[in-house]
Amino acid sequence: MTAPTHQLPADRTPDPAAPVPAQRGHDHGPAGPQSPATDPERWPDIVTRPRTSRARTAVAERIVRRALAKLPLRARLGGVADIGLGGPLMDIRDPDAFFGRIGASGLIGFGESYMAGEWEAPDLVAVLTVLADNAAELVPAPLQRLRSLWALRKPSAQLNTPEGSRDNISHHYDLSNDLFALFLDETLSYSSAVFRGFPAEQDLLPAAQHRKIDRLLDAAGVGEGTRLLEIGTGWGELALRAAARGARVTTVTLSAEQRELARTRIREAGFADRVEVRLCDYRQVTGDYDAIVSVEMIEAVGEEFWPVYFRTLDRLLAPGGRVALQAITMPDDRLRASRSTYTWIHKYIFPGGLLPSTEAIERVTTEHTRLRTAQRIGYGAHYAETLRLWRERFTERSAEVDALGFDAVFRRMWTFYLAYSEAGFRSGYLDVQQLLLTRDPADRTADEPAGGPTQPETP
Repeated sequence: MTAPTHQLPADRTPDPAAPVPAQRGHDHGPAGPQSPATDPERWPDIVTRPRTSRARTAVAERIVRRALAKLPLRARLGGVADIGLGGPLMDIRDPDAFFGRIGASGLIGFGESYMAGEWEAPDLVAVLTVLADNAAELVPAPLQRLRSLWALRKPSAQLNTPEGSRDNISHHYDLSNDLFALFLDETLSYSSAVFRGFPAEQDLLPAAQHRKIDRLLDAAGVGEGTRLLEIGTGWGELALRAAARGARVTTVTLSAEQRELARTRIREAGFADRVEVRLCDYRQVTGDYDAIVSVEMIEAVGEEFWPVYFRTLDRLLAPGGRVALQAITMPDDRLRASRSTYTWIHKYIFPGGLLPSTEAIERVTTEHTRLRTAQRIGYGAHYAETLRLWRERFTERSAEVDALGFDAVFRRMWTFYLAYSEAGFRSGYLDVQQLLLTRDPADRTADEPAGGPTQPETP
């Protein structure tokens, strides 16, 4: 596939930190063999490749070629030569554009090249899993040590201040409730499910999501009369199940679209008198709660605010209370190496996000709070299956995505995002964990559920 070759005016250089414009609009006709024309205002860095020097492109090409040659995949360049040790096919249809984008912006360019249709893969997850398996070795060690000189830095506009967090959350979660409903199951749960066995099946996803929620509510001791705080409402399923147990639920979100639908679902279920859905930042919450639950929200907090986040949990937790968290985690060494890097995910999917490591959580809670980990359960393979089901359904319903006003570049972007995430869990590079935190370590034994270890265990 050939990307547009027109260049930017001499006085205009793309800003990798610039916000992505609204991602809506219908296709307007073909721009290449397999991709429709792209609106330059919506997708400026897809329509026009970022400029970079020949030397930088040449260095990028050399590094990428050497890396691909050592991997268990087949990288086909321009339909001619294959490099690699054999395995899933990565069809690089426009090598010049592909290497040029990587030379200009590294892994951001890698993702943008896929969005532009410059490379394809019959099994995208398989290719990305190979890359995730070898993530630590793709860039030579000397260049890894010089990361601060060549890697793009996170823009200050994405800092998760109260105002910045609202913008960052809105970028993703306020896209369209109808869009999320197309690929999520009937519970509208946008986090990892817990299955009884593999391979997972679509019709078992709602029960698997309820199993995940119930484990968290059980860990937090939620029952009749519990004063529960949920940080990160989603579309309200956890609040609904907690209310059905007799809990009094306060749930907070920064997404106006999520709040609207969550309130509707709660009202229709007959729990409006037990659940309050607030549009506010977690830092603004006051009161005392017997239990606090937060599902995959810490990833949006930002490292600078992890101490504030955990101090807030400590402040709001009543004596003897429990905190149950579900968090996506990454290895601590990769966190330390990449914590300040601006990535494709930041630019297009989750502005301001950063995955913690379990070690980072332990460091922050120990240094800044009285909270301690009483139980930790990891089940990353379940997230890989959850993402597979979402990705397959998103693909099957592509015509309905189009009908909502999202264009083909958006569809390629989301396909890449879902596959990229699935590959992270399949490779073991990423994990998802449920953590139980208690505030009085001296009395933890009395409060801890039977068999609650401090090391990971399988579900």
